[in-house]
Order: sequence, then structure tokens, then C-alpha cells
Amino acid sequence: MRSRTVRFAAMAASVLVFMGCNEKTTSIKTLLDDPARFDGQTVRIAGEVREAAGALGFGAYQVRDATGSISVVSQGGGAPTVGARVGVEGTFRSTYTFGTQSGAVLIEKRRYTP
Repeated sequence: MRSRTVRFAAMAASVLVFMGCNEKTTSIKTLLDDPARFDGQTVRIAGEVREAAGALGFGAYQVRDATGSISVVSQGGGAPTVGARVGVEGTFRSTYTFGTQSGAVLIEKRRYTP
């Protein structure tokens, strides 16, 4: 009986660890294709940092996935280095739509390693 309880606890812990590492992300193309749908919503993206600038804990950087790129603004974590692989959770803000072009920014709430 005790070994069954220990196995169950180990299995439950493994599932929780796996779920914590498997954060669902939205492709950048999906966000930019329908920016009004996501405006003001908390979303998660993952990709490679392409450009970055930061000072005094504030920063701005571009994240590119296989579908597109988006600007991210950090209000307290600085900017990661160019080439780093990052996951970002933040508030999506649509800045403009003009014809086939959409602009948006993600206000970073949390950064993680995907």
C-alpha cells in the first residue's frame, strides 16, 4: 500500500513539473493577423531575440518566431541578449493596422526559458 502511494505521488509530481514547463504559446502571426481579438489580453510567445536595447532595468527587444516578429517592452527586467531564446508572457497591445500591415507591442509581465 505504501509503495503504491509513493509511486502515485512521484507520478503526480512528474505531471505537475511537465505541465509547468509546457506553457502554451501563441504564434506571432496569429497575434498580428487579428490584433483586435488579442488587444489587452495576456498572451505568451516564444522565440529568438533579434534586437535589444536596455538601460536602468528598462528595455525593449524584438522576438522572432517561425511566423513573424514583435516588439517587447520590459518595465523592470532589462532586455535579454541578442540571440537568446526566450518565452514572454505579457499584455498584447495593438498599435495600428494599415492595409495588410499590423503593428503591435507586448508589455512584458514575465520572462521564462522555453
